Amino acid sequence: MSVHPLELLFRDLTDRSFTRIGLKEPEIPRYVSHLLLDFTEMEHLYRIRDARGRKLEDVGELLLEGDVRHRARSFERERTVRKHIGDFTLFFAGMFPEHIHNRRHWWRLDRNVDWIEAGRESYRVVSTFDVGEHAGEAPLFRKLAEHFDFMVVGINLVREELITMSEERFLIARSVLDDPPPTH
Repeated sequence: MSVHPLELLFRDLTDRSFTRIGLKEPEIPRYVSHLLLDFTEMEHLYRIRDARGRKLEDVGELLLEGDVRHRARSFERERTVRKHIGDFTLFFAGMFPEHIHNRRHWWRLDRNVDWIEAGRESYRVVSTFDVGEHAGEAPLFRKLAEHFDFMVVGINLVREELITMSEERFLIARSVLDDPPPTH
């Protein structure tokens, strides 16, 4: 079974970044590298839909959708949506923190949502599904909830590495263009 090249890149970057911040839980960078790869597909980033089929982009709406007291039709739906909220907020807080601030100006329910707390709490909720088919994953989600802030910092370091890598490639290409090979 071959591994996607982006997954190898994300795995390397998350391993280095999480080691740099002292997060010594090997399953966490592995989870985050899969998350980063998964969210390279836009439809995965906005995979949760409401009962009418409308994709949910607002964390406040997602919180309502993932609550059995409001819109979730089952505990399995609550778990699925809460896992997505954790992933979604972690991704944006680490890779595009400026996006969170900008969204608060135009999303109705996001104005009053603390994304970091919503992500941490969502992973904590997922960790309570510790019986049956999800029992094996519960400890990981407990760790994701406990280390949410560190993971945001780690992903931000991954972002910085990606920016640096793209700048280096740009500079190499620019030097080639600025100094074309001699013609004979």
